[in-house]
Amino acid sequence: MGRKVLILNQDYSALSICSVPKAFLLVYLNKAELVAESSNYFLHTVSTEFPMPTVIRLHRYIHLPYKGVMMTRQNIFKRDGHQCVYCGLHGELTLDHVLPKSRGGRTSWDNLVTACKRCNARKGDYTPEEASMPMRHRPFKPSFIMFLRDYSGATDDSWMPFLSKREKVS
Repeated sequence: MGRKVLILNQDYSALSICSVPKAFLLVYLNKAELVAESSNYFLHTVSTEFPMPTVIRLHRYIHLPYKGVMMTRQNIFKRDGHQCVYCGLHGELTLDHVLPKSRGGRTSWDNLVTACKRCNARKGDYTPEEASMPMRHRPFKPSFIMFLRDYSGATDDSWMPFLSKREKVS
């Protein structure tokens, strides 16, 4: 059961994603309410059938001081669609600093991109412009909502009303 459930805060803002068993337990223990359910799938016990949750809302507000996307190798690969930003290949991927570290480039969302080993070696210690290697898109820091909506890989149609709101990026 690899399905995921969107967890909403008490104010209906997207908070996180969890597994179906965890979401069911939160609803069963009356810590959350069922907002949307799957019309095709159900959870079965020996004698009862329960709707499979796709969106739940917590009864208590959870204060999170900062909801951001952690900058990790895998999250950068997700943002770039698991393909090289220079040639579009999907295999043997690495991270590339757009402005090389040796020239003052930082390790940040705005300076890291996914590159295949061949393009990374070809670019070397140059900027993409100096190496005549145009990028398919510029690197950016995704917002939390954008990341859930576009890059989590597990979205359900019932999530869209809660993920369509734009979030300010800090």
